[in-house]
Amino acid sequence: MPHQIITTPEAAIRLARAIASDLSLYNEEKIVGGIQHDNLFDVLKDEIEEGRQLYQSRVSPDLFSKTNFYDRALVDIIVKSKGHIKSKIW
Repeated sequence: MPHQIITTPEAAIRLARAIASDLSLYNEEKIVGGIQHDNLFDVLKDEIEEGRQLYQSRVSPDLFSKTNFYDRALVDIIVKSKGHIKSKIW
């Protein structure tokens, strides 16, 4: 049964945060190394793109094109939560 398309900002934000949380949970080692070596978005490129495609497939085209909920969720959940990791980026 196909998923219902998300049309509200609140639901889109929840989905974006859930996807980012999964990325964080299942890629902890890559994230730590990426932050330490300042190449986080390079090492997670495939996972981030896969998450973006999932997000895009579930939200309305209007929400996808006019918001940056997915990117904000990546920063909030993956980057900000790792501020304790030693890195030259902060």
